[in-house]
Amino acid sequence: MKKFAQTVYRKTLAGIDIEAALERKLDRDGPRIRAGDATLDLRGFRTILAIAFGKASDAMARGLVGILAPEFPVEGILVAPVAPPSPLPGWRIFTGGHPIPNAGSFAAGRAILHRLARCDEKTLIVFLISGGGSALVEQPLDPSISLADFQALHAALVTCGAPIEEINVVRKHLSATKGGRLAAAAPRSMKLTLAISDVPLGEESALASGPTLPDPSTILDAERVAHACGLLGRLPSSLRAIFENHALRETPKEGDPAFARAHFVRVLGVHDLFHAAHHACEAEGFVCLCDDSTDGWPIEKAADYLLAQLAAQKKANPHHRVAVLTDGELSSPVTGGGIGGRNAAFVLACVPKIAGKGITVLSAGTDGIDGNSPAAGAVADGETFARARQMGLAVDDFARRSDAYSFFEWLGDAIVTGPTGNNLRDLRILIA
Repeated sequence: MKKFAQTVYRKTLAGIDIEAALERKLDRDGPRIRAGDATLDLRGFRTILAIAFGKASDAMARGLVGILAPEFPVEGILVAPVAPPSPLPGWRIFTGGHPIPNAGSFAAGRAILHRLARCDEKTLIVFLISGGGSALVEQPLDPSISLADFQALHAALVTCGAPIEEINVVRKHLSATKGGRLAAAAPRSMKLTLAISDVPLGEESALASGPTLPDPSTILDAERVAHACGLLGRLPSSLRAIFENHALRETPKEGDPAFARAHFVRVLGVHDLFHAAHHACEAEGFVCLCDDSTDGWPIEKAADYLLAQLAAQKKANPHHRVAVLTDGELSSPVTGGGIGGRNAAFVLACVPKIAGKGITVLSAGTDGIDGNSPAAGAVADGETFARARQMGLAVDDFARRSDAYSFFEWLGDAIVTGPTGNNLRDLRILIA
């Protein structure tokens, strides 16, 4: 069953092909493209500029170029966590940092803002955005803030245990590349955002911290989050002073002229992730339940709830193999200096709960990355707890040290794919 769960995960990755999804969503008929509710005539623009950033930026950029070539050449800036395998003619390429911004992230932020400032009403800007963009493209609103200070900010945010929505509220009010500010940097241009979304429906402004969308959060929200999460004591003095002096700057809101010529289209999202995983499970005869209600939950609470859902599924279908599929990001505060992320931590939390039972649990990121580990996640079954005890591995010890990857690496149950070039959401597969 561990092998089967990994097969479902890998078939799901194959089923969320980015270039095929772009062709469906960006329907081209000669010089016209239809994207969502917008129909654009490419002949009306002097320049087509693409800004691609996120973990899926390379595949998205190449997909866009393929759709518009050869009649409509694209000038572009691409920012990815790893260097693309081959160059893109006419594109500037930056390697940004994730989950902590690096010098490439700052250089990319400067380059993007500088290029957007030169755009006019005859420029079509296509933003190609996917998860991870918050760290990959960065530039502080206050130019006196250093890269080291922003790195400390991101490190504090991603380890504080707050939901990603609250983390983004703080980012948006300190950054020149978030919370609608990239749209505001080119107010006269036509803007089309194509998104590979790792956020729930209705929360699109959380994707990459909403660089091209009106921001519903406020300065008061950012101050509240910073105090509630105890961030001020973990920030450098330059950033702490901004909060203490109430010097945050408000983000562009709905109705701002910068969004008058702006369109947003979700290319891939949670529905596509569930569809691919559900199809892979049902093809093997499993009765499947899709449940996305645990997004943002603490890992222990999510583990108890999802295992209860699995038990209910088994009771309702006693003569069938059953599966519960769920997505989203769980809350997993870092409590030690170990290796791992929220996916391996979730599976580790399940290990004693499923001991001796005919249950298998897998959790892995669709980006192939789980926290600071080289793995995408991990898989465990009812025998994992006993195997670990035989090897002298204590679940509680690894959990306390935030070292879930090392636990599963010892057992041979870490799932390693390398970066997938995609980023929808984490996928959890529970089967019985």
